[in-house]
Amino acid sequence: MRTREFWRRDQVFDFMLPPLQSRELDLSHGIVLYLENVTVSFDGFKALNNLNLYVNSGELRCIIGANGAGKTTMMDVITGKTRPDTGSVFFGQRIDLTKYNESEIAAAGIGRKFQKPTVFENHTVLENLELALQANKTTFATLFARLNAEQRDRIDEVLKIIGLTDQVYLRAGLLSHGQKQWLEIGMLLVQNPYLLLVDEPVAGMTQQEIERTAELLLSLAEKHSVVVVEHDMVFVRSIARTVTVLHEGSVLAEGKMDEIQNNPKVIEVYLGSELTA
Repeated sequence: MRTREFWRRDQVFDFMLPPLQSRELDLSHGIVLYLENVTVSFDGFKALNNLNLYVNSGELRCIIGANGAGKTTMMDVITGKTRPDTGSVFFGQRIDLTKYNESEIAAAGIGRKFQKPTVFENHTVLENLELALQANKTTFATLFARLNAEQRDRIDEVLKIIGLTDQVYLRAGLLSHGQKQWLEIGMLLVQNPYLLLVDEPVAGMTQQEIERTAELLLSLAEKHSVVVVEHDMVFVRSIARTVTVLHEGSVLAEGKMDEIQNNPKVIEVYLGSELTA
């Protein structure tokens, strides 16, 4: 089993921790995310049950599982929305994510895209990206902020990546559903995250949009670590390198898609008809 390099956590006190964004991400072992023996209970129900999960730096990982398998709770734990009852959650070798809040974790380089796009529909595509880029999110600072040349270049680069260069001055509310999904991914990318968590990115998309989203996520995995939670098995097969199957809050199986499809335990608990569709 892959484990973190041992260090004395009892020697670190919360009030002595520096701001998370100032702590250098240690990827010396090639792993960007560690979840070890993580358990989360809600009124006696174990949403996560001694979950162990490791994501490599630069990897595109697909997470699948039936409703209630623990996928959303897992992402909530990673991003600081939910605190685990037991276990450890580390970003690289030394950043203990359980010690920080959601905004600090986001600033450190973990971006999360929810299933439903959360863009500012009354603002243009460009304005959405500018708002996402501002380090200081206070209203006063955002209203009077001015982008420097490096930030403008970053926005131009992201517009090309997400394929919305021609829509840069279009109000976000007029975009198609797929384009809104890409814009939200772009709003994360301008912040240059190390790790992207993407929840059901192709739900409600046309076939053409699904294919474009597959291309987008595959291209992102070259520079970022990407974790995709998805129910569409056709889409998963189109992007999958490593697939993790969650069941009752634990990892049931992990491997290449063909291995997962032929795993008897996976077929038994996770709707074999979907896996073979």
